[in-house]
Amino acid sequence: MVHRLTWFEPQRGDDQLREFFITALMDMGASLILQDKDGTYVCITSLPSRWRLTPGVVPSDEAIFGEEVGQKLAELKSGLVNAGDRAELEIEGGEDTFYEFRCRMVEMADHDLHMITVVIDRTEDRRRERLLRALLREVSHRSKNLLAIIQSIASQTARYSGTLDMFLGKFRGRLHALSQSQDLITDSSWRGAYFRDLLKQQVDRYVQENADLVQVSGEDVLLTPNASLHIGLALHELVVNAVSHGDFLQRRLPIEVSCRKLDTPDGPVVEMLWTEPYTARATEDTKAARFGSTVLERVVPSSVNGEAKHSLENGQVRYQLRFPLEIFD
Repeated sequence: MVHRLTWFEPQRGDDQLREFFITALMDMGASLILQDKDGTYVCITSLPSRWRLTPGVVPSDEAIFGEEVGQKLAELKSGLVNAGDRAELEIEGGEDTFYEFRCRMVEMADHDLHMITVVIDRTEDRRRERLLRALLREVSHRSKNLLAIIQSIASQTARYSGTLDMFLGKFRGRLHALSQSQDLITDSSWRGAYFRDLLKQQVDRYVQENADLVQVSGEDVLLTPNASLHIGLALHELVVNAVSHGDFLQRRLPIEVSCRKLDTPDGPVVEMLWTEPYTARATEDTKAARFGSTVLERVVPSSVNGEAKHSLENGQVRYQLRFPLEIFD
């Protein structure tokens, strides 16, 4: 038998079809209500559990849904007169639940007008929408922070670059280091990045064939997103300086990098220490080139609320950075 857009076998019993439709509606989180043109209830299927039919009480919008919702539905339905008229209403059901009421006037096979109301549970949809809005706000906030960091890097790089080529070389390297750290943060669902992963990124980029000459010890601390971006930037500066101005590769002497968590009266802190062998006979120009890094001495420490010591003595380059450890919830 075919009726409009519905097909079913006539030999199937009404009970079987009724069970099928009710089960399907329950799986969809939907309920159907049929009323005649006078508003008398004809049929109700799979009513949401928060609303009940009271035994012995004639079903009505107010009796089922309460006075407040019943009045809203009555006002909504009063504007539906002709076949095809429709209207929608969203109701907050309490306890962070939401339901959508879709009302429509239809003409049945006997030409009588009836009101069909579909009640759909929209709770999960609203929760997903709130989560999406929160995520978009977070992305916007982090994007602004990232743009501020890029602006700061560009400004500092320009200030201490003698030529355009020098600026472009330094800025591109720093921007790439920032993007690598951001990839780690994104992969961790914005929790942050581990110290050793940040170091490995820079070692793989600049001294991949001599990775054994960069030795790491201590704890593999999980850093917050902000700390990850700036520590990644500091490690980039240290590795580039070592390759550009150092001689550890020629002398085959390892660079030692450590990361530790320390307890202090003011709370836990992270201490990063970079120790690099360095020829004491280096020219003053080379020393000046190495230690002209505002990123290491100012930008990174101030961005993580820490302090840094950068020195060249006793045949070693030492960079020590201490900053508060932010605790993850």
